[in-house]
Amino acid sequence: MGDSSVAGALVPSVPKPEAAPSGDASTAAAATAAALVLAEEAGTRAASASPQGPAAEGEGPADRDLLCPICMATIKDAFLTACGHSFCYMCIVTHLSHKSDCPCCGHYLTKAQLYPNFLLDKVLKKISARQIAKTASPIDQFRYALQQGNEVGVKELDSLMTLIADKKRQMEQQESETNMQILLVFLHCLRKQKLEELNEIQTDLQYIKEDISAVERHRLELYRTKERYSMKLRMLLDDPAAQKMWPSHIEKATSLFPPNSRTPLSASCPGNLQNKKLDLKAQVSHQGFQRRDALTCSDPPNAPIQSGNVIARKRRVQAQFNELQEYYLQRRRTGAQSRRQEERDIVAMNREGYHAGLQDFQSVLTTFTRYSRLRVIAELGHGDLFHSANIVSSIEFDRDDELFATAGVSKRIKVFEFSSVVNEPSDVHCPVVEMATRSKLSCLSWNKYSKNVIASSDYEGIVTVWDVQTRQSVMEYEEHEKRAWSVDFSRTEPSMLVSGSDDCKVKVWCTKQEASVINIDMKANICSVKYNPGSSFYVAVGSADHHIHYFDLRNPSAPVHVFGGHKKAVSYVKFLSNNELASASTDSTLRLWDVKDNLPVRTFRGHKNEKNFVGLSVNNEYIACGSETNEVFVYHKAISKPAASHRFVSSDLDDADDDPGSYFISAVCWKSDSPTMLTANSQGTIKVLVLAP
Repeated sequence: MGDSSVAGALVPSVPKPEAAPSGDASTAAAATAAALVLAEEAGTRAASASPQGPAAEGEGPADRDLLCPICMATIKDAFLTACGHSFCYMCIVTHLSHKSDCPCCGHYLTKAQLYPNFLLDKVLKKISARQIAKTASPIDQFRYALQQGNEVGVKELDSLMTLIADKKRQMEQQESETNMQILLVFLHCLRKQKLEELNEIQTDLQYIKEDISAVERHRLELYRTKERYSMKLRMLLDDPAAQKMWPSHIEKATSLFPPNSRTPLSASCPGNLQNKKLDLKAQVSHQGFQRRDALTCSDPPNAPIQSGNVIARKRRVQAQFNELQEYYLQRRRTGAQSRRQEERDIVAMNREGYHAGLQDFQSVLTTFTRYSRLRVIAELGHGDLFHSANIVSSIEFDRDDELFATAGVSKRIKVFEFSSVVNEPSDVHCPVVEMATRSKLSCLSWNKYSKNVIASSDYEGIVTVWDVQTRQSVMEYEEHEKRAWSVDFSRTEPSMLVSGSDDCKVKVWCTKQEASVINIDMKANICSVKYNPGSSFYVAVGSADHHIHYFDLRNPSAPVHVFGGHKKAVSYVKFLSNNELASASTDSTLRLWDVKDNLPVRTFRGHKNEKNFVGLSVNNEYIACGSETNEVFVYHKAISKPAASHRFVSSDLDDADDDPGSYFISAVCWKSDSPTMLTANSQGTIKVLVLAP
């Protein structure tokens, strides 16, 4: 058994005393004495070792003699075995509950052969005290000395307490000074910040005061002009000679007011003329009362019909007051800073006393408060009886806004006459032109120079140029290797068009050539491409890498700028003007960018778009997009929240019970310079919507 291999943890190489028989106390005592000698030497070396010595870097051989061979920590509650080895009491007891041998030498061992090693415990405590005294703070050392019962005289305690009290006062004073310094720094920073805010507020108040004066002057001028007109009208009605000389003036004046259908239109009867005079006098006096009432900011006893519209517009202002305020101050501050650089400011000030920033804000306020909802003026179904796939992927007006074309997964381009759709109510509107394609279509783009030319991109990567009049394809470009998502004609160079595809390539084509003229390789799928309306050189590219890449085609090796901010793929890019670019993404946001200064302008939220192409269309002031809630949303470009929305509701009884969440808006398109727009959803329904008060 004595030759058995060692079990348990390895121990340091120390001299092993010969194993004593069980119960041999004299041998155990000798082993204890040897262990004490080693412990004393180790303690002395540990206490005298410098922090830079080996003892500080790691445990030397002497230190390892004080470790329990089982837990490898300093022995606690030392017990000695009959074979002469020392262990922690709990360690050796736990070991013997599983095995009956010594962990060091393997000799037979039981719990009855364990003896408390009081001397080793005492030595270990002294060593621990020395180490504590060496590493502890003076306070801890003093406390330890008192706990050990060291005698200290009263005078020594008094002097020590005096020193401690002085030190305490000194530390309290330093802490108070530090606290005062920190407080003073904070107050100075706060004062500086508040002074800056106060200066900004005072400047803003000065802007507001100037603008109020300008608006009141302009309003007074309008009132005086209308009063002069009313006075001339009264004089004209009271002067018989003037009535004979200027009968047309009376007729023009009466045309300004709603005619009475029961009154004869003949002006030769004196009675009718007298009635007209009385009516006009009453209406002129009523208008004068309204003008005076408007100046005194009180409500007239008989409010006109327009007052309801005014109240509604005021409510819209209050609902978006914070954003309108932010936009006003932004425009006013920017205009004030660039007043000397912009000649239009001087022109505006001379014309009606308005600052350019105020004039711009008034335009925004007027357009934003003018509309609050979308009204349906026409509806038609795009799907047909023989094709269940009805998703409309693209819908576009032609050059003159007389025709509009639709395309989608039905593999057909359908061209409708807009006036007949709006003015001729019908359950079914037949297209004036229909062209079949080989694959599902993703995008359409009318040529803005040739009325009969339209381009399409499809799921096979083919870009096709069509002649609508002959219903034949003019050119087919098949260089894309995967699905082409977008195509766009240049407005300034009508023979040029650009396309983007899932093959991560942007290609520029010329209708006079059969191959692409420019090829741009990118690292991610291309979802949308769009020419800048003011140039045939600049192209915006919406990519699946969450960015918009803005290229100058004269140097296509690298983008002019990369706009970042979207958190998912950019599905659409559209230009509001030469310097304003709108983008849509599947992160459920729209963003407005300044491509001249390469800056983000605004982020629009309110719709839902996480996976589908839901459409994007812009005009000078408004941005329209679809939503995966089967709704159309309209945003004013100066306000980040929706200005109006409309939900598609199926009129088909068979589809009335369908979950509205299963459909989504798939395409939108504004009519040029008009509040009218075309919208289509994944059900194949096309609606003509118009912004309404």
